Amino acid sequence: MTDKDLDQEGLAARFETDRGHLRAVAYRMLGSLSEAEDAVQEAWFRLSRSDVSEVRNLSGWLTTVVGRVCLDLLRSRAARREDPLEYYVPDPVVREEGTADPEQEALLADSVGLALLVVLETLAPAERLAFVLHDMFAVSFEEIAPIVDRTPAATRQLASRARRRVQGATPAPAPDATRQREVVNAFLAASQAGDFEGLLTVLDPDVVLRVDGGVLTAAASKLIRGAEAVTAQALTFSKFRHSARPVTVNGAAGLVSLANGAPIGLMAFTIVEDRIIRIDIVADPERLAALGVR
Repeated sequence: MTDKDLDQEGLAARFETDRGHLRAVAYRMLGSLSEAEDAVQEAWFRLSRSDVSEVRNLSGWLTTVVGRVCLDLLRSRAARREDPLEYYVPDPVVREEGTADPEQEALLADSVGLALLVVLETLAPAERLAFVLHDMFAVSFEEIAPIVDRTPAATRQLASRARRRVQGATPAPAPDATRQREVVNAFLAASQAGDFEGLLTVLDPDVVLRVDGGVLTAAASKLIRGAEAVTAQALTFSKFRHSARPVTVNGAAGLVSLANGAPIGLMAFTIVEDRIIRIDIVADPERLAALGVR
């Protein structure tokens, strides 16, 4: 049976085979797990109401539909955004160490780090769409052009501008998982011991610390640059004797910071050549709960 012969039940089953791919597209477009799921559901509603009997490539059709939905969401978000972008940390994909989650692994196939998602947040909606669909999912500029209402040549330029921003801001490949965890453990031990020199050893001189406190704890949001400034901030944690447990965040070593057994922060580390160059922290209680961080 071909795609054009599918009844509604068969169409639903066919959609499910593409759901993981569509979630991955939407996550890279939106940096929000809940909005990505909403975008995928909207794609299903549009599919269920459409005549796709003449569609030759249903997977490609669905990818462009999700792209359109995400573009609308990004434009709406930009128009109403009140939170300062400099503090915003996109939704991380969190996994407890030692566990496997096929759904999460599919979401992060061809790994997308949190640092990349932060950079994508700085792109204009049309640039982000052109870059994500073309560079990450090999959609042609001819297919993308109608979504952004531009010619294929102009769409190519959108992706090119985005690519320059991304290449200039995303780090080199991280060390292997074992070495990442060793570096993060060294950071944690030095923080809890109040070890100034130990922290400077694992932090890159130009390290950036970003804390997203969300609406409820907006006062906690901050952006700190430089190893000494980040060290001073990290040493304040030792006063509260916070405990932490290891997790994997977007495929990289991370930590959940705990106070009285409850999560107060999710820490994602970007490590290059055995030095921490970025620390992104979600400290928003609402988002921590929504992400299932316990």
